Amino acid sequence: MQKSVTPILSSITGIYHISIDKMSIDIPPNQTLYVNNLNEKVKKEELKKSLYAIFSQFGPILDIIAMKTLKMRGQAFVVFEDISSATNALRAMQGFPFYEKPMKIAYCKSKSDAIAKKDGTFVPREKKVREKRKPDEAAKPKPSKKHVTSTSDTAPSAPAGGASFGMPHATSNQEELPNKILFLTNLPEETTELMLSMLFNQFPGYKEVRLVPGRHDIAFVEFEAEMQAATARNSLNGFKITPTHQMNIAFAKK
Repeated sequence: MQKSVTPILSSITGIYHISIDKMSIDIPPNQTLYVNNLNEKVKKEELKKSLYAIFSQFGPILDIIAMKTLKMRGQAFVVFEDISSATNALRAMQGFPFYEKPMKIAYCKSKSDAIAKKDGTFVPREKKVREKRKPDEAAKPKPSKKHVTSTSDTAPSAPAGGASFGMPHATSNQEELPNKILFLTNLPEETTELMLSMLFNQFPGYKEVRLVPGRHDIAFVEFEAEMQAATARNSLNGFKITPTHQMNIAFAKK
């Protein structure tokens, strides 16, 4: 008789983690992660951007697939460029509270299109795609593409910028006085408090994110101590939230 899994963050290293490992025992490590137990109320584009924001710290991401069909809602696929990045992400983010629900992560059972195209094994399967999408197309009109994002809905493809997309880059900074409060600049218009919170609360001592009314491009992040703030700054300074917005982090002036 299988025991039910209680999805709480504190059990990551206990029953919950073991149960996930059993689910994945027959699936060899690969570049694609299957993520489920996602909040179904989150809009698709926001979901994909938020997944990118928290997973791209582990390595270059080739694609993120998330669909709102009845069969696929609450699920997503994150395709990394290499297996080590996917493995590190799986171990670190297992049970991570994402939009108030702990993520369940496992290796994908099959090779993603992005990886197949990269290693030369991709075989087009247009007929199967059309057959699966017909019920959805008949049920609702195609959504208008108001925003250009770095990910696709069906056939994965690498975003502009390639492997460097989303990875922190070193930036030259003048000598700054340490502060437990960080000052963030060059944030994209779609930045939300929740998105930044998910990015920074992985670091010890995190307290809160404060947005500036009327300004979408700046924010403040507070930690309990200066050293903890410095650790987060060193890790995320230069992090690309989107292909065109490289986040700059400095110590707030005292």
